[in-house]
Formats: sequence, C-alpha cells, structure tokens
Amino acid sequence: MKSIKTFVIAAALTTVSFGSFAAEIGTITASDNTLDGLESTFAAKAAAAGASSYKIIEAGGQNRIHGTAVLYK
Repeated sequence: MKSIKTFVIAAALTTVSFGSFAAEIGTITASDNTLDGLESTFAAKAAAAGASSYKIIEAGGQNRIHGTAVLYK
C-alpha cells in the first residue's frame, strides 16, 4: 500500500508544470525591424530588469515589428 501511495504522489508531482513556480515580475514592450532584433531587445531588457526568463506573448507588424513579453523571476 505504501508503494502505491508513493507512486501516486510521484506521478502527481511530475505532472505539475515547473513554469508555475516562476514568479511573474512584469511585462515589457519593444520594436525592431526584424524578429531577431526584437528578440535581442527583449533579452537585453529582461536582463536589465533582473528577470531569469521571459516569454514573448505577442509580436506583429508590417514594416516594423512590435511585441510584448512577460518577465519571470
């Protein structure tokens, strides 16, 4: 019985998203002429804000690309 309980607990813990443990610390916006440039701008802004990671949640445009990213600690 103990091994079944241990297995169930282990299975439940492995299905938890590790992203849910990260604390959201804010959002940033940026613009650039290319997607690579936009991503580089996000990386620089995230580092300056002390974020450990970021997630781009939207990007679009025609001649100039604008985007928004969420910062995580």
